[in-house]
Parts: sequence; structure tokens; C-alpha cells
Amino acid sequence: MSAIEWLPPQLAERAWAVANRTVGDGEFVLYWMHHAVRDHENPALDAARSFAATLRKPLLVYQGLAGNHRFNADRHHAFIAEGAGQVQADLRAQGVRHVFHMPRDPSARSPLLALAARAAILVTEDFPAPPFPRWTATLAARIKAPVVAIDAACIVPLRQPNRRYARAFELRSALEAAFVARVAADYVEQPAVPAFTGELGFEPFDFSTDLDAEIAACAIDHSLPAVAHTRGGSAHGYARWESFKRDGLRGYARYRNDAAEDWPRGVSRLSAYLHHGHVAATRIAREAHQCGGDGARKFLDELWVWRELAFRWCAHEPDPELLRALPDWAQETLAQIDRDAPFDYQTLFRGQTGIELWDLAQQSLLRHGELHNNLRMTWGKALAGWANAERALRWLIDLNHRLALDGNNPNSYGGLLWCLGLFDRPFPPAPSLGSVRGRSIEQHTARLDVSRYARKIAVEPRRIAVIGAGLAGVSAALALADQGHLPVLFEKSRGPGGRCATRRGAEGSFDHGAQYFTARDPRFRRWVEHWLDAGLVARYSPRIAHIDEHGVHPASTGTERFVAVPGMSALVKALAHGLDVRAQTRVAALHHDRAWQVSTESGDVHGPFDAVALALPCAQAAALDHHFAPALAAMQMSPCWAAMLSFAHPLPTAFDAAFVNSGPLSWIARDSAKPGRAPGERWVVHVSPTASQLWLEELPATVQARILEAFFAALSIARVEPSGVDVHRWRYALAVDPVHDGCWFDASRRLAIGGDWCAGSRIEGAFLSGQAIAGRLLQSFATDVVA
Repeated sequence: MSAIEWLPPQLAERAWAVANRTVGDGEFVLYWMHHAVRDHENPALDAARSFAATLRKPLLVYQGLAGNHRFNADRHHAFIAEGAGQVQADLRAQGVRHVFHMPRDPSARSPLLALAARAAILVTEDFPAPPFPRWTATLAARIKAPVVAIDAACIVPLRQPNRRYARAFELRSALEAAFVARVAADYVEQPAVPAFTGELGFEPFDFSTDLDAEIAACAIDHSLPAVAHTRGGSAHGYARWESFKRDGLRGYARYRNDAAEDWPRGVSRLSAYLHHGHVAATRIAREAHQCGGDGARKFLDELWVWRELAFRWCAHEPDPELLRALPDWAQETLAQIDRDAPFDYQTLFRGQTGIELWDLAQQSLLRHGELHNNLRMTWGKALAGWANAERALRWLIDLNHRLALDGNNPNSYGGLLWCLGLFDRPFPPAPSLGSVRGRSIEQHTARLDVSRYARKIAVEPRRIAVIGAGLAGVSAALALADQGHLPVLFEKSRGPGGRCATRRGAEGSFDHGAQYFTARDPRFRRWVEHWLDAGLVARYSPRIAHIDEHGVHPASTGTERFVAVPGMSALVKALAHGLDVRAQTRVAALHHDRAWQVSTESGDVHGPFDAVALALPCAQAAALDHHFAPALAAMQMSPCWAAMLSFAHPLPTAFDAAFVNSGPLSWIARDSAKPGRAPGERWVVHVSPTASQLWLEELPATVQARILEAFFAALSIARVEPSGVDVHRWRYALAVDPVHDGCWFDASRRLAIGGDWCAGSRIEGAFLSGQAIAGRLLQSFATDVVA
């Protein structure tokens, strides 16, 4: 007998057996909650209650937010965690134990498997968007208990009938009677059951802690802040619904296509709450049905027909992220179109194409985590027409799912693939999309009050002083500017770069600071992939060796390395393009009263600023802020002398770069062998931290002589006089014992401090520290809006 047969009919019709097994003697019934995060009208919760009553077992509700989802950012973490905090309190009031797991390290072992192994039966939600079907199947394969998935999202049960529909009118015709029957009926809750009170085997998240600080400590994308006006939880979702039901539902049919209309007229803005299950679609549909009228009928058509069309399609599509998921006719016509995209990913991501309406739509996603549904169709169709179909689909999925609070949902996939022909029919061929229906952004612009829409999505800009225009400072400033704020970068050197430095001279250019970088962290790796695509960086695969007292030995080539093109500073300069950079401006002091003032060595005073970010080595940051000075002073930074050598002819070596493990040197590299460099024979030499410290205050000429002697000794070749020699002292090169805090933050003054020393002492650490700086400042601005 299947466990589903134990359920009442209204729950059994929503259930399907992921693993149809005999119920064992587990300790409890486990409900894995993830997309029905509510205590009411929740069929998955009620199925778990029903199983617990039948088996006479206690109930435990588990919800996890590990951070290993590819689109996890502060934005999503905050919305999900806020919803979790509310449902935990709501369930506690009903005598149900809900536990939440939110580790800082995404690679930390999830307690779900261990809990599921102790369960008599596992109940979860039938949520068909990736990666949840795969995660559910993997979990089911690793435990012995039955696994039952319950549709808690649709009005007409997802698998009744268990098929998909190609067009909206087909679904409407087939299921309208079932829909009417269900919106006319009240939802029946299941009675309470005892809660599991035993040991969990892990420490659940404590919602009495500072949620913002906990999210800031998670290794996720901190450049996308929480959306201040859209907070998670059922109470916020239903407050939004009540406003729309009262002031917007009646006119929905008339105003729904006008993105410039002020909410609540025209749109409900419920999609994020429906996606995460903070509100029940059944309740929304029932109440809209009771209201009646043209507005309610059109709203229900969107809520029911189009939403559930996508859910049913997604439930039967093995991979909705592949072009083969499209109808055959769409695949055929799109395959005939091959073009180079006029914009790279960064231009699209930041909404800087120069096409006003598209840029505004993208900025709505970027800054508000939402996009008006009618405008999203135009946004998606335009992007689909700018690139070949495979790239367009990849970009559509990334931009929507990464930025939108309702992203990664079955209707997201339905809407995005509709831009490429899904749920549609062929049209007369056109150059941009072949037989796929077009949608003119020019026509949409003509029928929309674009100025009004621009004002609607505008944010209150804050001015932030960013001291230091290395990669950390530029990364922070870029994330702040993406959110509509006004960072000002102060840099003592001639331009941005920091230790991503390139010196140019008569003999050519030298990367005398950072030599290359790796991309171990997926948050950094995704940007590196886009920089590769745009030609800003290239893979660096030198013939590499180790040199020690026994000679030269080939080194492992397993590490993937990258360099900026045509020099290491080029990447930072490209990222800083369009930012307000005050070069050759050395900051002497900071002053804070109600706002910040920045004083420079030239005697100028800049300000006021709402916040300050110090993207500097520890000692330099300590000189500007006395509050953090003791902790910063305790951080030790090693120096590094660097030499730049030019030769008229190639040196007789069998390698292009080497780690030196004996003598005073640590690294030597044929700089001219890097991709994108001018021809010639140019070498960069780095002195070890120990020798650099010993030589720290020596005259450059003395250090130069010592480096040349050590260089030829390491190469074991006769000395050849270089055609050019220069040396540079990096006083603060590497953290002796780097911390991994991302950044340090003083919320009371809105002061953030970071750099590569604060995130692992690598190039990617500098970038991620900058993102962490931006994240803390952006969160503090969002707190102002909520207050």
C-alpha cells in the first residue's frame, strides 16, 4: 500500500511518490520545507501532519539555506531568511517545531541527509524548477524511507492530469472546470500533531541574532543587497495583496500593461511571495474570484492559466535551460541565425546599452529585484534578438534568476523561453528572431511614459568616499554604482590599479605587482568567465618550474591562471571606466560628525559623504581611522621588492616562470611571454618576504645589484647585462596571516575597511572584499528605508 493512500483526497491528488517504499520505524515525520514557507493553506505541511497522525509519530519541519545555489546573494538570503523567521514563529504558535539551517560556508555539510535518515517518511514540495528535482532525487536515493512530494503551489493540482500543454488556450479549455471547483471550495486544514522534541544533531539558526550581520558573514554574493521595500514573510505578502485587492484589482485589466503606473494600480507585485510560498496561491485565487469583475478575471487568467502552464511544462521538461526544450519550429528558425552580440555581459548586467527603456528595465531588476511583467517581455525579446539563441538563453536565465526575487521559478522559465518561441506559434519570418514572435522596444517606448517610469524606479543616491582605487576599492565602487549610488574614489597614484600594476617604459611594459590570478571562488569565477568572453583577461599557461638548491624542476600545470590584457592594470582600469576617480589625490584625514568629510594632503576638503570605505593596506587604513587602528596595527604585512629587467636577446631558459624556493628571490617570470604582451625579452623578479624585509630601507641601487646577482644565480646562467633595469618597493605586499572576514564594518559611522588582506590575500580576495564592503554599506542604506 502506498503511503499516499493514507492521505485525505484533497491532499492525495497533490501527491506523487518520489520513492515509493515501505514505511520504516523512524523517529519522526520530516517535512523538508523550501517553497511553501507558510503555516496556512500549505498542502505539504498538512500531508506531513496527516502522515504523523496516521503513524503516531511526532513532526519536524526543516528548512535550509546553505548558500550553494548558483544565484545566492544577500538579496535572496534576506528574503528567504525573513520568511523563515516568520514561519518559525507562526508554527511555534501552533505547536510545530521548525528549524532553520544557514551556514556561513556553502560547502558545510547539510544536516538534511542525517535528519532524513532518521525519518519514518520524508515529505517535501513538488517544485519542478532546477535544481530542486535533482536535489530531491539525490536525497531520496540516499535514504531508506519513503519520499512524497506535494504540490503546494498550483490551484489545480500539478499532476492532475500528469501532462503538459503546448498553449495556454489548451490548458484553459481542459482544466477550467477543475479550477472553478477549487476556487469555490474552502481549504481544509489538518489537525495539530505532537512536535519532535529530541536532539537534532546540529545547532539551528537563532533568529534572535543580527540577521544582517549573519548574512554578511555568509560566503555568498554581497553585491546584490536586500530589497528594502520587499521584505520576506507571509505578513508582508498579504499586506501587499490587501492593498492590491482594495485599490488595484478592479482596474487590473485596464492598467496591467503600463509599467509607469504607480502600484497598486496595474500590478500586484506578489510574484516573489508566490515563488517562495509566503502566500498561498489558493487563497489569493479564491479571494480574487469572490471579488469578481473584469480585473479579477484577467488577474486569475495570469495567476492560474499562465502560471500553471509553466509549472506543468517545467514538471515534464528534463532541462528547461537547453534550447532543445523549445518547440521544433522555434529551434529550427533560431538555428539559422548566427550573430555577434553587440553588447557584452557587463554592459547588459549594468543596464548600460544606451537603449533607454531596456536599460531602465535592467536597472529595475538590478536595484529592485523585480520587473513589470509586460515590460519584462519586451526586455527579454530585445535581448533574444541581440545574440545567438544559445547565448541569449544563457544570459536571460542568468540576469533574471540572479537579480529577480521571483527568479528561478517555473514561470520564470516559461516567460524567458516564451521570448524564444515557447507556448507560441510561428510568425512571418523577420531578421532578428526568424519565425519567433517579435516585440519592438521602440513601439513599447512610444506607448510608455518613459520619464515617469524612470522616476518610479529611481533610488535615493548616497555619496560614498572610497579611499584606494585598487581592485578592492573599484569592486566596491562598482557594486555601489550598480545600485544607483555615487561613489567617489580617491587614489594617490596616477590611476586605478593598486597592486594590479603595469609599468610602461621604452623597453615595453611590466606587471611588477600581481603576476597573475586564480579563480577558486565561484563568486569571482563567474566574473572571470565574463571577462574572458569580453577579452579583458586571458588564460595564462606558462612553462613553469620550481627552483631550489638542487636545480630546476618542472612544476605541476594543474592550476588555472589568468592575466589581464594587455597588462594587469588594464582590468582594474576597465572596471573603473565611468566611475568618479580622483587620481593623484592622497587622503590625509577623515572627519565624521553627522556626515563624513575627506581632507587631502593638498589641503582640499571633499564631502559631505554618507559613508566611507577604506580599501587600503592595514597600516594605511590605521592611519586614517583610530577606532580600528589597534586591530589594524596588529595585522602584519610583508614587503616585496620587485625588479623589471629587459634584455636585447632571449635568455637561455627552459621555462617562462618559476617559484624560487632558495636564496633571496621568490618568483621570476618572463613577462613578455604572457598573452597579449608586446614582443621582447622582459623579466619580472620578486624578492622573498624575508629578504625584502631585510632590504626594506636599502637604496634602490643596492637592491638592484643584489637582485641581479640572485637572478642569474637562480637561472644558473652566465650574467648578461640587461638593456634596462628598474626596481619598485611594495611596502605592504602580502598579509602575513590574512583574515577571512570579507571586511570590517562600523555600522554606527558607516565605515567599512577591507582589501585582499581581509579575504585571503589574493586578487580574488581583493575583489570579494570589495563586494563585502559594498554589501555592508548597501545593507545599512536599506535599513534606513525600512525604518
